[in-house]
Amino acid sequence: MSKKYEFDYDLIVIGSGAGGSAAATIAAKEGKRVAIVEADTFGGDSPNWGDIPTKALLHAAQLYDDARHGARFGLRSSTLGYNYPSIRAWKDLAVSRTGAGGNRQYYENQSIRAYSGLAHFLTPNEISINRRHLSAANFLIASGSKWVIPEIPGLDKIQYLTPRTILESIRPPKSLLIIGGGDVGIEIAQLMAIFGTKVHIVEQAGRLLPHHDSEVGELIERIFNEQKGIDSLTHARVVAIEKDGLGKRVTISRAGTDKIIKVDEVLIAAGREPAVDMGLENAGVKYTASGIEVNNYLQTNVKYIYAAGDVLGRDGHTHTALMESQVVASNILNRNKISPDYTAIPEVIFTHPGIATVGLSEDDCDRRDLAIKKAIAPLNIIARSNTADFRDGFVKIITDRKGLILGATIVSPQAGEVIQELALAIKYKLTAADLAATPHAFLSWGEAVRVAASRLS
Repeated sequence: MSKKYEFDYDLIVIGSGAGGSAAATIAAKEGKRVAIVEADTFGGDSPNWGDIPTKALLHAAQLYDDARHGARFGLRSSTLGYNYPSIRAWKDLAVSRTGAGGNRQYYENQSIRAYSGLAHFLTPNEISINRRHLSAANFLIASGSKWVIPEIPGLDKIQYLTPRTILESIRPPKSLLIIGGGDVGIEIAQLMAIFGTKVHIVEQAGRLLPHHDSEVGELIERIFNEQKGIDSLTHARVVAIEKDGLGKRVTISRAGTDKIIKVDEVLIAAGREPAVDMGLENAGVKYTASGIEVNNYLQTNVKYIYAAGDVLGRDGHTHTALMESQVVASNILNRNKISPDYTAIPEVIFTHPGIATVGLSEDDCDRRDLAIKKAIAPLNIIARSNTADFRDGFVKIITDRKGLILGATIVSPQAGEVIQELALAIKYKLTAADLAATPHAFLSWGEAVRVAASRLS
């Protein structure tokens, strides 16, 4: 006699990005009946429209930029050019190679039933997708987030770009105004500037990258202006946009005066908001416009409905969503619940120089009234800066009064690789003296970490 199930599935995962896919895969491997629902492209934002394509384009742009400026090393590269359709083809190859991008088959090969469509809760145990009803014993909401479209007079009358749609542009625009000077805005600014676009960045805060320590935004703004010709308009906001022939006429308010900028294209990168429109009230799940509310085990107020990733309205990193998804899988499969550990999660921005942070920033410490010590080692004091002819950047380390490392910021080539040492130091509670006493390879960028640590030990 066949076993009768109360529900169609043991677990339904809403969203196939990093926040959903790990839990679905782990549960399926444990023999659970799993379905995954995707309203957009399978794989989610990161492999299709975010990390992978953007970083593939930035890699090509950086190679081009380095080669173009090769004369100082004795290279004859002034006649170098590029073919943008070929660069886009490289980006598409990088997306297809990751395996996750647009790949429904990936889930079905692991006995996970994949559904395309918008999930909508009918009851705490039942959803509808395209008029089909599905029930489950557990749910994981990992629906991600979407770009916020600001309310600017005239914006609805023009065609504007988002960080997603600009990836499909046939060629870089001659001029571009970016609304938002955060992580994604500055990556796209540098990418387009390298390929010849005149870029203006409008940021309401007093500096670019306002969520990072002041040294970061100030240095990046200077590098952008001096080396890339990027115009940074901080303490500014867009108050009106209108069509102007084939281009756009943008009115910007700054220090009480209005300024007009004419550009070919406008790109919106002014932050993201959680995708929570799925009938959560029918399931009794508590949420706000800022995201779904969860406890330390990533459970919503309905204990068998979990949430992970961008829909929580937190930091929005792919590796954070992946960790949360793994935690949810463990909590569904095991009686002993675990909590995600956020103490040593690095953040990387893939500009050149790269920007990487981990742990607490100086602003975080100020808000918590923590007594701290800090040291900054400029890159130009290590030998690698001479051999690479790159002298802008620094390593900053923050410790408590006893020397325990609380946080770090790096602005440097290969910052994403260099930060891992500091993530390990924070996770395993090392002191600045521990780092300073560790031999660092000569002629590595990581030597700046040793110098900064030695100034605190």
